[in-house]
Amino acid sequence: MATTAASLIKTQTRTIDGLSIRYAESAPREVSAILLSPWPESLYTFEQMWSRLAEHAHLVAIDLPGFGHSERRDDLLQPSAMAEFVVRAIKEFGLKRPHAVGPDIGTSTLLFAAAKHPDLLRSIVLGNGTAAVPIQVGGVLNDVLGAHDLEPFRKIDPRQGVDSVLAFVERYKLPEHVREDFLSSYEGDRFAESLRFLRAYTTELPKLATLLATIKTPVQIITGDHDPGVLPVNGDYLHDRLPHNKYDKVNAGHFPWADIAEEYANLIIQWWNGGYERASGGGKKGVSLDE
Repeated sequence: MATTAASLIKTQTRTIDGLSIRYAESAPREVSAILLSPWPESLYTFEQMWSRLAEHAHLVAIDLPGFGHSERRDDLLQPSAMAEFVVRAIKEFGLKRPHAVGPDIGTSTLLFAAAKHPDLLRSIVLGNGTAAVPIQVGGVLNDVLGAHDLEPFRKIDPRQGVDSVLAFVERYKLPEHVREDFLSSYEGDRFAESLRFLRAYTTELPKLATLLATIKTPVQIITGDHDPGVLPVNGDYLHDRLPHNKYDKVNAGHFPWADIAEEYANLIIQWWNGGYERASGGGKKGVSLDE
């Protein structure tokens, strides 16, 4: 991937739903895409892919409320509420049926948005996000979901907390400015409070499970085949239940967007360039590389 992508990401802030939201935007194009940064990262997650993806769509990357460098409001720290915020953001930016890319926490957020607003999105790319019921997670996520409350996490140095998750980036050496942006995103109480979103999975994912079969938006699922936190069965679960999807298991852990960024970008571009139309026009579900 081009190393000049960093200079192409120019962050700005905008007030949406009363909150200061950080975003970055590429040049206008006929087709648009909204990119949601994963936890515990920021919109600089997309730095490696930015120039490639910007050749195919007008990109608007945002840090969701309480994540990255966007202002938090506690009532939004659950997938169904965050989905409604995304709806507002899409309207605020004037995007007309955009594609959406939302790995990790964006997975449940975008699925709720598509279920409640079937004409909102042209397509979705997601994966490495907790979705299965019963919940299937390991490592740090299991600790977060199993804890009685957030108090143990308030005692952790937030930079060390973020770093403990970023340790699972296997191959890519995060540029210092990117790592620092991730670490500074969750200083103070922001790391501990962001965990509210993950802990909401216990009540939110059963609700989402009842909606999956109704989602008509075509979905590209990209899952790391040895993710130790969000176990790969979460991708299998969505592939079996979403009516219109394409499923790619890739040779990566939890961070395929970092470790295999070129392959990840290629999958997105192929999807945008017709893959989503084939998935929506086919049978009950799309293609799995394992089938």
